[in-house]
Amino acid sequence: MIYVALLYSIVLGGGRRVVMTDLRAMAEDIGYTDCRTLVSTGNLVFEAAQSSVSGIEKALEIAFAHRFGKHVDILVRSRSDWLKLAAANPFPGRDGSEVGVRIMRTPLDESVKTLLERHREREQIAVIDGNLWVDFGGKASETRLLSAMTTKKLGIGTARNANTVARLAEMVA
Repeated sequence: MIYVALLYSIVLGGGRRVVMTDLRAMAEDIGYTDCRTLVSTGNLVFEAAQSSVSGIEKALEIAFAHRFGKHVDILVRSRSDWLKLAAANPFPGRDGSEVGVRIMRTPLDESVKTLLERHREREQIAVIDGNLWVDFGGKASETRLLSAMTTKKLGIGTARNANTVARLAEMVA
């Protein structure tokens, strides 16, 4: 079965970052096959025996901590779930670099909109299948909304722009 894994961060500290060849090698060392990465931001596509997503997340997080000396949250989606996520983009006509999704380990509900409301300016938000989609209406780095989209406030998750989501969907299709 094909899976997509997303690292919350590739920063190891002390100016060090995870190199994607090392990430692929780590996944291969724990038995995953056809390991491929997309850009250098911690996006891994691989094949594994069918297993629970939470089991794969745990195996990857343990292997990561062992190999790189630091815990990093890793979120995993099956091929079918990834394709569903990519198709659910509520802002399909917008510039993919200005649209992002925070993919969540524990699904969000509509109440998150209330939490984020006071931080919004030009952004549009939507919660679809527990993930938070945002049309930033410009550069994401120029918005106050990011300060409210933290793990402490929303729970474990990681963000990717719509271009990356679409490219990963092409890889697994």
